[in-house]
Amino acid sequence: MADPAKHPADLPACPSTQGGGLLPPELRAWMLMRATMGAVEQRLRSVVKERLDVSHDEFLVLCLLAEQPEGGLRMTRIAELLGRPKTRLTYQIACLQRAGLVTRRSACGDRRGIEVTVTDQARRLLEEASGTLAETITEALATCVGQAEQDALSGLLPGLTGEARAE
Repeated sequence: MADPAKHPADLPACPSTQGGGLLPPELRAWMLMRATMGAVEQRLRSVVKERLDVSHDEFLVLCLLAEQPEGGLRMTRIAELLGRPKTRLTYQIACLQRAGLVTRRSACGDRRGIEVTVTDQARRLLEEASGTLAETITEALATCVGQAEQDALSGLLPGLTGEARAE
């Protein structure tokens, strides 16, 4: 685990992956992932608001849409992937549309279905902020997980490698 001395005094260290408690390894790993994601999201919230002027939940929608090679996603699929109620998502999409960051249209062949697509403006904003966002994620992860966990994650997050930090 990360050195507890590096944590701010008001934040406890992330749960241990070493065991010693009552939880089986699978549940312990899940708790570590939740704690780690919480640390990342906490740091990202302010950076996202400052750099993109959107809420954290709206940012998640933009990220999901930006990863689509072409076209968009139906509202129901976005709600499923983000684990959000459709009613809440409708509000977030409306906010993003007013800001010029997404477009909505009827899904092909289904009048009831709505497809959402990220705009070029949103792509530019995400691209401009991507370095800062990646750095924020890397810093947050480094405070929550130890070297062994960072090594395990480095295949998914190249910014966690010692080589990338030294550059």
